[in-house]
Amino acid sequence: MYYYLAENQLAASLLPDLPLERTEAGAPALFLTERDPREGRSSWRLTDSRQASSPEDIRWLDSRRLGGPALPREAEEALGAGPVQAVNIRHPKWREAAGFCVPRPGKKRVHLLAVGDVGGTLLTALKLLGGDCVSSIGIRDLNENTVARWTAEMGQIAWPWDYGALPEAEPVSAEDLFRCDVFLFAATRSVPAVGSQVQDVRMAQLEANRAIVESYARQARRDGFRGLFIVLSDPVDPLCRAAWLASNRDEGGNWDGLGLLAEQIQGFGLGVMNARAAYFAKQDPRFSSFLTEGRTFGPHGRGLVAANSIAHYDGALSRELTELALEANLRIRELGFKPYVAPAVSSGAMQLLLALRGEWHCGSVCLGGVWFGVKNRFTAHGLETEDLALPDELFARLRETEAALWEMGV
Repeated sequence: MYYYLAENQLAASLLPDLPLERTEAGAPALFLTERDPREGRSSWRLTDSRQASSPEDIRWLDSRRLGGPALPREAEEALGAGPVQAVNIRHPKWREAAGFCVPRPGKKRVHLLAVGDVGGTLLTALKLLGGDCVSSIGIRDLNENTVARWTAEMGQIAWPWDYGALPEAEPVSAEDLFRCDVFLFAATRSVPAVGSQVQDVRMAQLEANRAIVESYARQARRDGFRGLFIVLSDPVDPLCRAAWLASNRDEGGNWDGLGLLAEQIQGFGLGVMNARAAYFAKQDPRFSSFLTEGRTFGPHGRGLVAANSIAHYDGALSRELTELALEANLRIRELGFKPYVAPAVSSGAMQLLLALRGEWHCGSVCLGGVWFGVKNRFTAHGLETEDLALPDELFARLRETEAALWEMGV
């Protein structure tokens, strides 16, 4: 083991002769490792030492399945002394990655792009629920009257005699869009009309919304954005990857890693799928175990896995529950309405507030280059994903979903 001073923190590494100041051994805050920076996160909370050498993929969701060699005993003891943030020293922005932390003291400035059905509902929920961690909400839309309308509407929501308790909403210019702590991407070029024959509404939006998210990801790169880049528009998961790739390519289209860190980007689509699974579990006692033992994994759409229970997994029940959650939006469309209220609140506002508070939440995170929905949290030592003992049958389904996400290309 070698010890260095990196970004004013004690760092440990198995790598000799790094261009850093050497120092005495101790309990490190950082563990410096190296891997191809194009294959995943630049930093993360090291919950298992094998994550330093194991390829980043869904095996990180079950440490029993991790590959890679165990670290030397000295390294294991040093890393076991306390929480450690792993940092990929080969990433061009590793120093920034070492300092990336979401749950910092103080309220956060949030900017919302597009105030349509989802954006407007999300904005309302953030206004009402976010007073403890959101300082203000900047809103941007192509329609200036829409911005004026929502600014006025939000300004007229207040507790009597406590007029500063809720975050203020105000217009934000295109130039200032990334002068914030959190950027919420809720823009969409088109949504299939109610009554249309489109079966997979989310995937129908991929090509339309991809170009939009890529353009804003490139702006985030130009502006040196260091906050959270949250994708709410469908299809959430491939759009996260598209944003990451676009922001990390130079003008010639070559990957250079100088854009958004993978851990800066998170997709908020799993929250509503989790809530829908819980909704059906409350109605049918066959699924009741989901309420205390269940989990949801994967994308906001096809590929979703709603597990009835981790400890007592039932494949048939889980597939049935998954289909109910997947088709819940179609049931709302059959009533003649667009299904945007629950997604805006359960996937958007609720998950954002949990994330800002450093609490466990549902979101799509980078796992080896694809974005995969899991239970995760931002900590002072990096992004952490939940580690469970997953049944073989359930893990096989997650492998299928992972493969399907890769096949989407992007």
